Amino acid sequence: MNKIASFTVDHRYIREWIYVSRIDGDITTYDVRMRKPNTGEVMSNALMHSFEHLFATFMRNGKISDDVIYVGPMGCQTGFYLLVRNADHKEVLDEVKRVLDEIAAYTGEMPGASEIECGNYRNLDCALAAKEAAEYLEKIAGVTENDLGYESGE
Repeated sequence: MNKIASFTVDHRYIREWIYVSRIDGDITTYDVRMRKPNTGEVMSNALMHSFEHLFATFMRNGKISDDVIYVGPMGCQTGFYLLVRNADHKEVLDEVKRVLDEIAAYTGEMPGASEIECGNYRNLDCALAAKEAAEYLEKIAGVTENDLGYESGE
């Protein structure tokens, strides 16, 4: 059986950062890594779920919304994948930072927080997502489009 691409990356060298995970034709997968892998520090289900609702909503309503294919959590609970069609790394990075800033300042109602819209709508907390966004934005503040390779994390 072939090994999937994400299993070929040495997770010992990944840190809180944003990386280009892979490029498949016109689709770029970004690794939005919010926790250093294998340290025992993972995001709680409530945090991941809450952050996902806001991150996906704001990315799909922002400047690159037409090219956002997928925003979703990693099963290892250390970050998110962001898939973008026809990605310009600088534009994507700028948009991710803008969205993080928007989430950090957000005080409105949680998007998709009803029984009709979500399969676990009671497990959402805007304050958790806002705190996480502010902390992660601080960690990636200095990242530029030239820093998006996994080798940046070593």
